[in-house]
Amino acid sequence: MPTRSLQIPTADGRADAFAAFPAEGGPHPGVLMYPDGFGIRPVLREMAEELAGHGYSVLVPNPFYRHGPAPVLDLPEHIGEEARPAIFARLMPMIQAHTTDRILRDADAYIPFLTAQPEVEPGPVAVTGYCIGGLLATHTAAAHPDRVGALAAFHAPVAAAGPGTLRRLTARAHFGHAETDLTPEALAELNQTLDTAGIDYSSEIYPGTVHGFTMADTDAFDATALQRHWESLLALLGR
Repeated sequence: MPTRSLQIPTADGRADAFAAFPAEGGPHPGVLMYPDGFGIRPVLREMAEELAGHGYSVLVPNPFYRHGPAPVLDLPEHIGEEARPAIFARLMPMIQAHTTDRILRDADAYIPFLTAQPEVEPGPVAVTGYCIGGLLATHTAAAHPDRVGALAAFHAPVAAAGPGTLRRLTARAHFGHAETDLTPEALAELNQTLDTAGIDYSSEIYPGTVHGFTMADTDAFDATALQRHWESLLALLGR
């Protein structure tokens, strides 16, 4: 599986990124994949390569490049519960500093960079993301309705984007929520906003899951839910 480390010029510097491409000749549809808060690491590279194996050219940027190249934080091989407090003490200030203005400035750089790669075919791209990356993906899709054709977000605080952002979405979308992340009432409220916007979407709670269920290097990992995530994501991209 061809992979590359890349540098994306942005308004605020250069964002390091990981890219994975299908082994067979291209070009192929492009996918911008935002990592969770822990950033680019082996499990994210594996997920990008998995998606590339299905025929997509995948770009994974380091959202926190302003604080240094990935890995921005020193992470254990397995991020267990005992390690999380110290990691989050360093991570949360970076998340809080990553304002909507920063998200949108970066998206303005990431999308054209992805589409300029020779491995990416012309036309709309997809954006997907995990945890905070799902929020970034949602903002990106809303800001670039003419260039983003599909949006997926998993165990992500999608509602934090706000009704105004959600109503600007035009991409087909799938939102896969952790059972511990929102109540059925909160899901109904989110889906009502999406219904009002007339979006072609699916939005569901993955049963028995906790926040972070797609990440194989955390205690939250759920193999069954990860497989369901792949089925949902690939079905969305296939459409």
